[in-house]
Amino acid sequence: MPELPEVETVCRGLAGVLEGRRFAKVELRRKDLRIPFPKGLAAALTGRRVERIYRRAKYIMMALDDGQVLISHLGMSGRMTIVKDAGPPGTHDHVIFTTDDGTVVRFNDPRRFGLMTLATASALDSHKLFRHLGPDAMSADFSPAALSAALKGRKTSIKAALLDQSIVVGVGNIYACESLYRAGISPKRKAGTIAGMRAEALVPVIKEVLAEAIAAGGSSLRDHVQPSGELGYFQKAWKVYGREGESCDCGSNRAPADHKVKRIVQGGRSTFFCAYCQT
Repeated sequence: MPELPEVETVCRGLAGVLEGRRFAKVELRRKDLRIPFPKGLAAALTGRRVERIYRRAKYIMMALDDGQVLISHLGMSGRMTIVKDAGPPGTHDHVIFTTDDGTVVRFNDPRRFGLMTLATASALDSHKLFRHLGPDAMSADFSPAALSAALKGRKTSIKAALLDQSIVVGVGNIYACESLYRAGISPKRKAGTIAGMRAEALVPVIKEVLAEAIAAGGSSLRDHVQPSGELGYFQKAWKVYGREGESCDCGSNRAPADHKVKRIVQGGRSTFFCAYCQT
């Protein structure tokens, strides 16, 4: 599933071609994705100008000139791509946007776990998709003090806690592994022990990892591509994720055998870490 850097990358790519443009045509090629499309969605979008595109949690937000916001989620396999030579749509091109300058953007989702819905801007804070969410990992609200408070008394692992969107938004599986490695914190450590110095170390590292991933266009693990069609490249900078059995590249003078990346399963998700470097 696309994580925060991938969604941010998509938002930035779409902003360059959609902001300030009007939807001349919107075609829905099926009735639903994960949830049904709102009744009359295509008609409601047609003629509307896109004022701003931004990310909220892992959602793509398109603020329109009538006070409405188009909310999209990429699900497991979704992508939004700018089509330069628009041939016939593919089987999984479920939504097609055409702007007043002829730009075509297609929402493609083979597994149909994505969604697209409409809400008023004034109601977003109370919307069912957002009201349960914690602070965004890239925001000033996500601080060592805030993380310490959110984790107080929690007996779950810190890795599981970082994937809990009520604690912090946007730190998915890949970036939780990479952040915990850089911070030297074991993914098995109880979340309630991440306070004080550990939280002071972890929070800036999470922001750093996410910022680097955004700059690299995200991680193209399976389905992610940027709206231009270009792949993301952050997977080339992974220190532990997907590297089971390899040296963790910590730069230590210790024997490489001490620094092998291990893989365990936590909450049904693969966790990669170095048991020697992370305590």
